Amino acid sequence: MSDALVQHLIDVANAPSVEALWSLHSDKMADYGFDRLIYGFTRYRSGGSLGDPQDWVVLTNQSPDYMKVFIDEGLYFHAPMLRWALENNGACSWRWMATPGNLTAAEERVAEFNRSMGVTAGYTISFRSVSARTKGAIALTARPGLSQDDVEQIWLRAGNEIIVLNNVLHLKLLTLPYQGQRTLTKRQKEVLQWVGDGKTTADIALLLGLTSATVEKHLRLAREALDVETTAQAVLKAAFYNQMFVLEPDGAI
Repeated sequence: MSDALVQHLIDVANAPSVEALWSLHSDKMADYGFDRLIYGFTRYRSGGSLGDPQDWVVLTNQSPDYMKVFIDEGLYFHAPMLRWALENNGACSWRWMATPGNLTAAEERVAEFNRSMGVTAGYTISFRSVSARTKGAIALTARPGLSQDDVEQIWLRAGNEIIVLNNVLHLKLLTLPYQGQRTLTKRQKEVLQWVGDGKTTADIALLLGLTSATVEKHLRLAREALDVETTAQAVLKAAFYNQMFVLEPDGAI
């Protein structure tokens, strides 16, 4: 293992935020020839559903125009490599899509959209799940000008390194606070933490110097922000995304 790769892994291990980690990883993948990435993770998979997109962890450096159609307009639902990732673990060449009979008519339309956006060559890595409710994967799109044959040569030379680096990214992301579209205020996090510690509303009011009504208001707003019905569900969802008991970075107030 080269000194540069060791230093990159050290930097990844010490990344203090999702944003810092994603910047490191995006730059590293670009070094291999993959300049556009989409990482996705859900804890709410159930049958054929991946849950509410607002609850997904989605990180990308794809263009806003691409993501608007792919995610916001629901094209992902028929994405062929997403189907592959849901059914498999490991890495798969996008050459799989060119094999006759592998794609449905709806998936062919997604493939055509990808070609129109210059998303033509790459690999998908599907991470092994430890729960039937979770799934994570990343799509690595090769930079313009690289063919799938070029990508296969990259993979022959450095495929194992790329797989390891992406798995390290995935595991590190699971440890970092992520808010996405479900944003809690500092006070909402605080009251949920006390609930997680087994405190009653009256206990929390005493501990924070608030009225019980104010504590109830913060709990209600936390439930609304997380789109859940009960406080227990709010605690669970906040814990899933590491929004509770978070150590603030040095110098934070």
